[in-house]
Amino acid sequence: MSTVASLIALKEGWGIFPEKGEPPRAVLSLAEAVEGDGGSVLAIYREPVGQAWQIFALLPLEQVQPTPYQRDLSPTHAKRLREVIKKLDRFIDPVVVVRHGPGEYWTPNGNHRRDALQKLKARHIPVILIPEPEVAFQILALNTEKAHNLKEKSLEVIRMFRGLLEAEPRKAEEDFTFQFEEAHFITLGLLYEKYPRFSGSVHAPILRRVDTFLRHPLPKAYEERGHRAGLVEAADTLLTDAVARLKKRGIVHPYVKNFVMARCNPLTRARKTMPTFDQTWEKVRASLENFDVDKVRTEEIARAAVFAAS
Repeated sequence: MSTVASLIALKEGWGIFPEKGEPPRAVLSLAEAVEGDGGSVLAIYREPVGQAWQIFALLPLEQVQPTPYQRDLSPTHAKRLREVIKKLDRFIDPVVVVRHGPGEYWTPNGNHRRDALQKLKARHIPVILIPEPEVAFQILALNTEKAHNLKEKSLEVIRMFRGLLEAEPRKAEEDFTFQFEEAHFITLGLLYEKYPRFSGSVHAPILRRVDTFLRHPLPKAYEERGHRAGLVEAADTLLTDAVARLKKRGIVHPYVKNFVMARCNPLTRARKTMPTFDQTWEKVRASLENFDVDKVRTEEIARAAVFAAS
């Protein structure tokens, strides 16, 4: 370790691992900023996979907030986590954070733990501080704190999209395939924001096949996402109408929406060439407009539901 780094670490009482390692000046400056924010640096170390420098610290709890583009807090999961922490009578899982500004830290994957500590009146939270803020977007893709459902994941992705739109406007949508995971999450995210009870899972089988990542820069890609969401929304309006007409005939079943969409799916057979997004949803729209509810029988829907669940 250089003389300067050694003196700084010795003066502040920080542990350095490996002992002969030399943290970059930027990492040492970040550690000093943590102390300036009222936190306590416990160690500066190289993580064991990529050997990147990270900081283990205690931060004032009020300075740690969730990234604005992640999924919403689950009250049920937060309550369960709080009960487990109380039973153990200790907190054992540090959260990952990045420094967003003076006295402001964002956690991309620790919001439920943060909330639990807040409810338990804790004053500090143990953290692993990542020096590179852009890593927060990658960590979201690996978030295993609580399993996502389609709605949660889609909302998280569209919020992340907007965060990247502001931070990296010149980059293309396809540059962030790792972070977004699936292209249709972006499209569905727009719809879930507009309609919290939107039946995204009904449309996902088609979207998964034709909704691909775009080569456009993020601002232009965002416009295209709005267009695609509009096509799906129009199809969903027709689908809702078909379901209402079936209900008038006395056909009520939890699987009825899925059944109608399966009948109107133009991608039922394997194809050498896949139609474009617009072509696909135009065919879906036409099929829904011409859907004959008089030919549907309740037993058909029941059989289809059993087959889908098997």
